[in-house]
Amino acid sequence: MGYKVVVVGATGNVGREMLNILAEREFPVDEIAALASRRSLGTEVSFGDKTLTTQDLDRFDFSGWDMALFAVGSEATKQYAPRAAKAGCVVIDNSSLYRYDADIPLIVPEVNPQAIHGYAKKNIIANPNCSTAQMVVALKPLHDRAKIKRVVVSTYQSVSGAGKDGMDELWDQTKAIYNPVDDKPPSKFTKQIAFNVIPHIDVFLDSGETREEWKMVAETKKIVDPSIKVTATCVRVPVFVGHSEAINIEFEDHLDEDEAREILRTAPGILVVDKREDGGYVTPVECVGDYATFVSRIRQDSTIDNGLNLWCVSDNLRKGAALNAVQIAELLGREVLKKG
Repeated sequence: MGYKVVVVGATGNVGREMLNILAEREFPVDEIAALASRRSLGTEVSFGDKTLTTQDLDRFDFSGWDMALFAVGSEATKQYAPRAAKAGCVVIDNSSLYRYDADIPLIVPEVNPQAIHGYAKKNIIANPNCSTAQMVVALKPLHDRAKIKRVVVSTYQSVSGAGKDGMDELWDQTKAIYNPVDDKPPSKFTKQIAFNVIPHIDVFLDSGETREEWKMVAETKKIVDPSIKVTATCVRVPVFVGHSEAINIEFEDHLDEDEAREILRTAPGILVVDKREDGGYVTPVECVGDYATFVSRIRQDSTIDNGLNLWCVSDNLRKGAALNAVQIAELLGREVLKKG
């Protein structure tokens, strides 16, 4: 016996990826519905070897459905997620709307699976920010061994994190570089993204940090440990898919780089590719389509007593969004609903 599953926002990048991953991982589905806004109504999407026709989100009755994976913005989520939850359908939400609600668990299954049982308070589970998800997968096994005091992270985030419009803008501007007549000024981003980097993701806060940077701080504390100090600089780079992060970690206890490497090799969801030679590391192009979070460049930081540096790369549409949501669905089924 399987589950009745809804994918909300099925025509977007993340929604389509959710459908792909549900099929790839052979999630026990008895029935599946693909929902979209009225402007995308009737669009066909793939689910394994099946083709689904999108249904109208506004008119859909969530009663009798087990879980709904939401891949729409916060405004639509605010309107429809409570409706689904009230109907008894567990919501797994990819937006930022519920991440900081104390009554809603924020889950990365490799890191804090025990939090799944908190879903019952509101029948909603939050999926973390893409940049946070891959980082905490790498931090947690190291934290368990040596206790992390402070993290300094710089991100190199792909344009797919800004949706299809971001990917289109990079593509159009790249072509326009070689055809000056066809000028493509910025519209999705604040400055030209082609052949450039932009140290600005989401809105600026009074503190001077961006909301994307604030998210990494708040979410790491909620998922891993509230005592960890985090400071982040988040940068958009001209890469289509795949987020990269340079992470500096300060521990309470000494952790040798060789031991850290072995800990990460055996940690769930991580693949270590760390050879001190040309090409002995992973880049965003190589992680696309993969489930894993890749860790490279593991080395001691000699400027502090108990420090390590590492390089972390992951497909943001997968681990940073769709894969994590499906893993939450698997965890929910296995630990709570127990039908599959």
